[in-house]
Amino acid sequence: MTSLPLHPALVHLPLGLAFILPILSVGFTWALWRARIRPRAWLAIVGLEVVLLGAGLVALNTGEHEGERVESAVPKTAIENHEARAEEFLWATGVTLALAAAVLVVRRPAAIQALTATTVLGTLLVAAAAIRVGHAGGQLVYVHNAGAVYAPGKKARTQTGAERISAPLTESSVDDDAR
Repeated sequence: MTSLPLHPALVHLPLGLAFILPILSVGFTWALWRARIRPRAWLAIVGLEVVLLGAGLVALNTGEHEGERVESAVPKTAIENHEARAEEFLWATGVTLALAAAVLVVRRPAAIQALTATTVLGTLLVAAAAIRVGHAGGQLVYVHNAGAVYAPGKKARTQTGAERISAPLTESSVDDDAR
């Protein structure tokens, strides 16, 4: 069994899908409003929302498991921030999924228009939540060096002077040098 973390490999599916869904939902909404497609074609949006929610839940589960491993090297507040952002992402996705699914149930054209427009707004909120959770995850890796706990035979450590010279300049390395 490999000691490499599963979470970073899995999070890219929900993050990528969160950015594609607003574009797709706008296109499907326009096509529905112009009667270019039948309302049942909206099932594609609902299906992608289901995939997004499922992938997000798997990512949250793997993140909680791997969070236990990195909490010795990373500030607890940074982990909690990332987890809170992930939960916000999942709630926004769940609400958007419910709105998208309602489009398949209602029959009145005015209600369909309102629900599709609201779903588009929901997908935009999900994309914003994806940015927030992704940024918080990036902070864990690039600021707090969470990946160091997965280095074979090594624990999280600070860089030596020679490593710092050859490493790219980051905000944290500037802070360390200023001290």
